[in-house]
Amino acid sequence: MSLRWLNEPFEWSGDADALTARAEPGTDFWRTTHYGFVRDSAHFAFEPIAGDGTVELRFAGDFAAQYDQAGLMLRVDAETWIKAGIERADGRDWLSVVVTRGVSDWSRQPAPAPRDGWWRITARREGDAVDIACDGSPIRLAPFPPGVPVMAGPMCAAPDGPGFTARFADLRLRR
Repeated sequence: MSLRWLNEPFEWSGDADALTARAEPGTDFWRTTHYGFVRDSAHFAFEPIAGDGTVELRFAGDFAAQYDQAGLMLRVDAETWIKAGIERADGRDWLSVVVTRGVSDWSRQPAPAPRDGWWRITARREGDAVDIACDGSPIRLAPFPPGVPVMAGPMCAAPDGPGFTARFADLRLRR
């Protein structure tokens, strides 16, 4: 599998089996809601996929600053996407999902302890929905446009802090 980048970071190495990326300061994916700004600058390594299927990966990060985040993204375009993973906010790690259809909505819950220092995120796309799970536990069922190709893969961002290192492994796309 050969990943392509949207907003390639200055520092990264590896491939779909083992990828390390340094999230640069001031990067994020967000659209309008609550904060009033649009950002489409975070780092996203992707593989195009068509139709239904399952995407999963393992990830870890050196989360330290407010809103440091890493995980999995499914993206149709700048106004239609889902990111799911861990986000640091208010001094703790949250299991976070942002669903964007024109504007972003953010849901979060306390993050589970990582297994061996890693979390596993799975997104199963079927028809008009994406079912998202972390380490096998369901966390969100979200609407998503049916029948359109998407980009899928790891993402990371550092909106407020100095940047941080995120690690990804075992990216799997099953159609």
